[in-house]
Amino acid sequence: MKDSTAVPSDFSLEEWIHNPLKDAEITQDFLIQDWMENSEDKSKSFDKLDRTYEEVEEIYEIEWVNEQLGEQKALTLKQRKILGNLYYYWRSYKDSREQGGEVYNHVPCRTKIQGRSPDVAYITPQLLKHFGELEVFPQSFPLVAEVASPTDLAEELIAKSHEYLRSGSEEVWLIFPENRWIIIITENQRLVFTSGDIVYTQRLLNGFSIGVDELLG
Repeated sequence: MKDSTAVPSDFSLEEWIHNPLKDAEITQDFLIQDWMENSEDKSKSFDKLDRTYEEVEEIYEIEWVNEQLGEQKALTLKQRKILGNLYYYWRSYKDSREQGGEVYNHVPCRTKIQGRSPDVAYITPQLLKHFGELEVFPQSFPLVAEVASPTDLAEELIAKSHEYLRSGSEEVWLIFPENRWIIIITENQRLVFTSGDIVYTQRLLNGFSIGVDELLG
């Protein structure tokens, strides 16, 4: 997702990897410091401070991209619903078919030189056993899904999918709610599913399928 605001550039990828849960606190401090240094009207300080805290509370995920930490704004209700649907369907299918592994939403991973938090991700039982429960997964998850926000550009999401594929992913779903498109990208395939189609996994969670309209609501 796009619409991000940069925060201190001296916060490194290694720091993000070792302590991603403190990103919101760092971002909050930065926003307040920026306001204190640049606000022209101190008479409205409390109102401005309240709005600053509200901005921080709206952060939905934080990523470390292009050598800087970036705060990601909250999803719309439509996006949250789709994200929740996909998480539920993938997890339910995994459990019912006893395929093992785990399904997450907004979980941090490292894509070589970037720190990402994919919207929905699945890890195989083999990788889960190998790496265990880490704060940050050291590579991309095998199966990843990103739900496009109103400000996301398709080109940027496609580039992000290649980033995932180059660092461990086998299959990436790009979901475009407004166009009602789902693009599935693997190393050698590009598939597009639209309203009325049945979308299905290619490499992971073998056998999973669902109607595009059912998933998008």
